[in-house]
Amino acid sequence: MAALQGRHALVTGGGRGIGRAIAAALTGAGVNVTVLGRGEAALKDAVGKGDAAAYGVADVTDERALAAEIESAANSRGPIDILVANAGGAESAPFSETTPAQFRQMFELNVMGVVHATRAVLGGMVGRKSGRVIAIASTGGLKGYGYVSAYCAAKHAVVGLVRSLAIETARTGVTVNAVCPSFTDTEIMRESIERIVEKTGRSAADAEAAIIKGVPLGRFVQPREVAAAVLYLCSPDAAAVTGSTLTVAGGEI
Repeated sequence: MAALQGRHALVTGGGRGIGRAIAAALTGAGVNVTVLGRGEAALKDAVGKGDAAAYGVADVTDERALAAEIESAANSRGPIDILVANAGGAESAPFSETTPAQFRQMFELNVMGVVHATRAVLGGMVGRKSGRVIAIASTGGLKGYGYVSAYCAAKHAVVGLVRSLAIETARTGVTVNAVCPSFTDTEIMRESIERIVEKTGRSAADAEAAIIKGVPLGRFVQPREVAAAVLYLCSPDAAAVTGSTLTVAGGEI
């Protein structure tokens, strides 16, 4: 990992959960990390606790605001060598109750957020003949789940974007990959369990068991395990890995 020291990485959705773990892992490898997201308190906390060097506040669905924050980070701390497009989210509802507006919202957040961030950094990477673009997708980008059709459709689109862009950039020195975690032990997951408990009256343990019953490993993925996959894809040893989907899924895929 010595080759990563001094590189500049941008992690969207870097204030908590998987994004925070990725930022911390990259920082531990000597990377100069800028975290970006909507919640300034969490981003400040990441910097204050040493998980990142700096932060910017922007919504990834706002192309202009995102581009401005990325330009500011590059001007202040050097060109972006690594992009981890992690920001995303899910909504749960039966397909019959999921509106076209909700499909568009999931697409804007999970797909266009990746598109906007990538467009802001890719030209510079290609010009320097070096770079890493990593999208945090999901097992929902490789298979279907009930009651999250909009989310799965969006994450499938992310995987397709990665595969296509990797072909376009294959000879430029830039790699483009996706990491696809299964159910991961994050704040968002714990909030989901709380909602299940409220709606169904189940215990938290029963709700958790229902979620992970399809995972052979029998537990949630830990954010640090996703971060380790990202760290590998950033390394020089992964220079020939592009257009791939690296699953961190406990045997589910």
